[in-house]
Amino acid sequence: MLSLAEVTAYLAEQELNFEFAGDKTVVVSLPGTNKQFVNVAMTLGDSVFKIESFVARNPDENHEVVYRWILEQNRKLLVINYCLDHLGDIYLSGVLPMETLNIDQIDQLLGVMLQTSDNSFNVLLELGFKSAIEREWAWRTSKGMDLANLQAFAHLFTHPEEN
Repeated sequence: MLSLAEVTAYLAEQELNFEFAGDKTVVVSLPGTNKQFVNVAMTLGDSVFKIESFVARNPDENHEVVYRWILEQNRKLLVINYCLDHLGDIYLSGVLPMETLNIDQIDQLLGVMLQTSDNSFNVLLELGFKSAIEREWAWRTSKGMDLANLQAFAHLFTHPEEN
């Protein structure tokens, strides 16, 4: 059975930043594209391995649309799924039996967690936080401030009749 020492040796070999969060849990920070980083918690229990990552906080608006989107995404996913915590925050979570776990699976799961979280981030922001993005864009524009980290949402502010 895979040990926490073997997992952390693999993470160190991959030059990934990680820290311990208890006796059986390690949290690794993966560099993202849309998200600056994706933190993934891996817990090696006595019989099950659990992997979990925060994706986005509870949406400000359009809950039904956001939840429908994550449920539709769940249909496409294997091993991991979107879920909500008691605050309505969105996570990715998965469970595997410890007896079948190996380093190759850890590698694959970390890749899937990173890709899924990173690729969904802007979609979830647009669906659940559009009003906040619009307010931020308007405020920065009125102050002549940099819009670089909002460029993924520029399409919300361009109108076809202006082109």
